Amino acid sequence: TNGYAIQCRINMETPGKKGMFKPTGGTINIFEPPSGPGIRVDTFGYAGYKTSTRYDSLLAKLIVHSQSEDFSVCAEKTGRALRQFRLEGFKVNLPFLQTLVGSQDFKNASVTTRYIDSNLASLVSEENSDSAPGKAGLAGTKLNTKDPLAVLALGKSDTPSQTQEVTTLSAAIDGPAGTTAVPAPLQGTIITLLVNEGDLVFAGQELVVMDAMKMEHVIQAPVSGEIAMVTAEVGDAIVEDHPILFIAEQEGIEGETQQTAEQDLDYIRPDLAEAMTRHGYKLDQNREAAVAKRRKNNHRTVRENVEDICDPGTFIEYGSLAIAAQRRRRTVQDLMENTPGDGMVTGIGSVNQGLFPDKDTQCVVMSYDYMVLAGTQGLQNHRKKDRMFEVAEQLRLPIILLAEGGGGRPGDTDGAGIAGLDCLAFQLYGSMSGLVPRIGITTGRCFAGNAVLLGSSDIVIATEDSNIGIGGPAMIEGGGLGIFKPEEVGPMSVQVPNGVVDIAVKDEAEAVAAAKKLLSYFQGATTDWACPDQRKLRFAIPENRLRVYDIREIIDTLADEDSVLELRPEFGIGIITAFARIEGRPVGIFANNPMHLSGAIDSDGADKAARFIQLCDAFDIPIISLVDCPGIMVGPEIEKTALVRHAARLFVISTSITVPLMAIVIRKGYGLGAQAMTGGGFKASTFTVTWPTGEFGGMGLEGAVKLGYRKELEAIEEPEERLAEYEKRVAQMYDRGKAVNFATAFEIDEVIDPAASRDWILAGLKSAPTPPKREGKKKPFIDTW
Repeated sequence: TNGYAIQCRINMETPGKKGMFKPTGGTINIFEPPSGPGIRVDTFGYAGYKTSTRYDSLLAKLIVHSQSEDFSVCAEKTGRALRQFRLEGFKVNLPFLQTLVGSQDFKNASVTTRYIDSNLASLVSEENSDSAPGKAGLAGTKLNTKDPLAVLALGKSDTPSQTQEVTTLSAAIDGPAGTTAVPAPLQGTIITLLVNEGDLVFAGQELVVMDAMKMEHVIQAPVSGEIAMVTAEVGDAIVEDHPILFIAEQEGIEGETQQTAEQDLDYIRPDLAEAMTRHGYKLDQNREAAVAKRRKNNHRTVRENVEDICDPGTFIEYGSLAIAAQRRRRTVQDLMENTPGDGMVTGIGSVNQGLFPDKDTQCVVMSYDYMVLAGTQGLQNHRKKDRMFEVAEQLRLPIILLAEGGGGRPGDTDGAGIAGLDCLAFQLYGSMSGLVPRIGITTGRCFAGNAVLLGSSDIVIATEDSNIGIGGPAMIEGGGLGIFKPEEVGPMSVQVPNGVVDIAVKDEAEAVAAAKKLLSYFQGATTDWACPDQRKLRFAIPENRLRVYDIREIIDTLADEDSVLELRPEFGIGIITAFARIEGRPVGIFANNPMHLSGAIDSDGADKAARFIQLCDAFDIPIISLVDCPGIMVGPEIEKTALVRHAARLFVISTSITVPLMAIVIRKGYGLGAQAMTGGGFKASTFTVTWPTGEFGGMGLEGAVKLGYRKELEAIEEPEERLAEYEKRVAQMYDRGKAVNFATAFEIDEVIDPAASRDWILAGLKSAPTPPKREGKKKPFIDTW
C-alpha cells in the first residue's frame, strides 16, 4: 500500500450553526457522481429515487485515493471530486464537505476529532446550512404508524391501499389571518397529535411528536393561544418547515411544562433502579458466604485488592454486569447472584496519583475473582480481558493483573465452541511485551491459563501461600502423572529460587504495596527524596582485598532512602538486580555479589542481568552497574549449564541498548566478566569510573601469574621459595593494576572518591538526551526469562 485515501460520507442532512445536523429528503432529480482513476462511489441513489424517513441519512460514500506521499495532494483530489458530484432535488451535506476538505487545516493534516466542533461557525455557511427556507407539504407515503411492517408491505404492494395512500408535495399552506405557524423542524412522520382544533395551549406545551431517523422529536407551542388549524394527521410524512398547526395567540393561558416542573433529584427512576440492583450483586456486602470463605483462608476479596491498588474514587469498571456463559444449565438470576463479572473485575484507575501528574497515573487494573468459580477463565471472562488489553494498547496504559485462579473453565455452555483455542487473550497480552509495563500478582492457586498470563508479565509478585503451575492437580492426574494436592504443585519454595517469582511477599497487602512501588519507577521522577551520608561509601569496601562485604548495603547507601526494590533476590544470586532512585530519578541497578562465587558470573546470574537490562531499556530507565567481578565463572561443572551461551547474552543485549549505562568499579575488574558488566567494554558505557579500591587485569591476578610465569615458578624447587616468588609476582601485578596506576593508561575514565558516586551518576542522567516519544515499541519484546 502507498499514499493516502479519504472517505467522505454524503448524507441527507444539513448542518446548523449550533452543531445540530438535521435530516433532509425528497426526490432525487439529478444524480451524477464523479468517476475516474482513484475515485470510487458506493451508493443506492439514482435519479427519481424518493427518500424515506425510516432509515438513516447516509446516501453515498465517496472514496478518493492518491499515491502521493503528500496528504494535501489527496485532499485536493477529494475536493475536486466533491465539486464534480452533481445532486439535485433536496439539500445534502456536499457543500459542508467541500468546505471542510478545502480548509487549510485539513490539507495540512492538522485536524483533530474536535475540529468540527471547534470550527463549526466557519465551516457552515448560509447556503449549506439548515437556515434556508424549505417547502411545505407532505413527503412520501402515509403509513400505519402502529404497524412495524407497514414499510415492507408497501414495498411489495403494486397499488397502495387506503391506509398507504401515496401523497405528493402540495403548495404552501396559509393559516388563518393573524395566527402563528408551528412548522416541522425536520422531515419526518407524525406519530402523535396531542391537541385538536379549538384547544387552548400555553407556551412550551407539547403539541406533536414526530419520528425521524428512528428518533422521536417533540414539538412545543411557541406561544400561548387557541389551536386555530391543524394541517396534518397521524401517519403523515411531512417535509421540513411544513406548518403542522396554527395558533391564534391569546394572553393569560398558563400551565406547567416538564422543564418548569420542580424535579426531585433524589428520585430513582425504574430503569436506574434496575441497573443499581444488578450492580449490587457484585458488591462484597451482598456476597456474605463467599466473603466468609475468603476470610477463612486469610485472603482479601477481589474488590478489596482493586480498591487498595487504585487511588480512592478513581476506578472505573468495565463489564461488571457480565455473567458466566452458562444459561443452558442455570437461570439468569442464579448467574447474576453467583457469577458477577464472570469471575473477573476489569477497569481503569489511577495509581500513585499524589506522586505524578494525572496523565502518568492511569492504569488498567484486572483481577480474577476466586469467589466466582475458583477464578477460572470463562467465555465472557476472556472477552473482558480482550477488551481491556486492547484499551491498554490503544491508550498506552500499564497493566496490573491479579492472576489467582484455576485456569480454563469447562462448564460454560453458551456458544458453539469446542476447545476455545481461538481466544485472543494470550496473544494480545503477549503482544504488549515491551509496549507497556505489565505487573502480575498472584496469591493462592494460580494454574494453567492464569499462570501463563502471570508468567507473561514483565514482573511477577507472589504471596507466600501461592502455588503456581502450568497444570493443576486435575490436569496432572488426567495426564497419568500421579495424584497431588494443590499445595504440592509449584509452591514458593520452588518458584522463588528458580526465578519464576520476581518479588515474594507475605500477603496481598504487601503484594499491592510492591506493585504500586514497582509501577512508580515506570511513571517517572519524584520530587521528595533524601539520601544517606555518602561518606559511608568510603568505608564500604574492606581494606583487606580478600574480605567479602554486603553489596546490598552499598546499594542502599548509594540510592535515595527507601527507594530500592530488588528483583529475584533468591535466583541468580551472583548478580543483584534492583530498581532505585537517585534524587528522585528512577534507575536500574545491577551489581556483582562477592558473597557468591566471589562475584563471578554464572549462567543464572547472566540470564537475570540480561533480562533486567532489557526491561530497563524497553522503558527508558537508565542503568547503573556496580562492578566487582573476577571474571566469568570457569570449570567443567559450570560448562554443563551452557554458560558460553548464557554469558554471551550480556554482551549481545547490553550492546544494543540506548539508555545510559553508567559503570562504577568498586573492587575487582577482571577480564571478560568486567567487560560484560560494562556494556561490552570500559569505553562502551556512558562512563566507567573506579573507586580507589579498584583492581584490574586481563584475567584474575592469580591465574595470570600461574600462566604467565609458569616456567619461572617451575624452576624453583623449594616450595616455600616458590610460594614467596608467586606472592611477589601477584603483588607486582596488583600494584600495576590498582586503580590509580591503571588510570595512567587511560583504560578507565576516572578514579573517584566513593562519596562522589552520586555526582557522577547525576551528571550522566542530566546529560542523557530525553528519550523520543514513541508510538510503538522500542524493542520487539522483553524476554520472559
